Amino acid sequence: MSRCLCNDIELSGYSPGLIGRATRLHAEYYHEHWGFDVSFEAQVGMELSEFLRDFNTQRDGFWSAWKGTDFAGCIAIDGRLKDSRGARLRWFIVDGRYHGRGIGRLLMQKALLFCRETGCTKVYLWTFKGLDAARRLYERNHFRLSEAHRVSQWGQTIVEQRYDLDLA
Repeated sequence: MSRCLCNDIELSGYSPGLIGRATRLHAEYYHEHWGFDVSFEAQVGMELSEFLRDFNTQRDGFWSAWKGTDFAGCIAIDGRLKDSRGARLRWFIVDGRYHGRGIGRLLMQKALLFCRETGCTKVYLWTFKGLDAARRLYERNHFRLSEAHRVSQWGQTIVEQRYDLDLA
């Protein structure tokens, strides 16, 4: 996985302990701001672990952002179903200490560049209503809301949303 240095933020791939760091960041952020319960943390940890265990550089991408030794965020492209349903953008998060500094934009650019370079014609993601800063970033990158429905999960009732991007 490639590395680059941009505005004192270093992007890299997997490193030991990253599954735990990414899971913890997701669990703490979504519990504090949205009241998500342990089932969310367990799902993130399990699915991220499986993804990285089966990681294939020809179809999958994973980038972590670092400011010095601080884990600042991550993003992944899960390409297992890219030929049928599209590549899935997953585990996109930026530590609250670094919000508003362009790290999310940098991670998104890296992920979408990977999609274009590997021939993905469609990218999709699942999120939920209320994550307005993320939604604006998706829309600036031409993702369009394609589905929304109310669901009870992770100890809350949310409006889950699917966004799609056509790269063809």
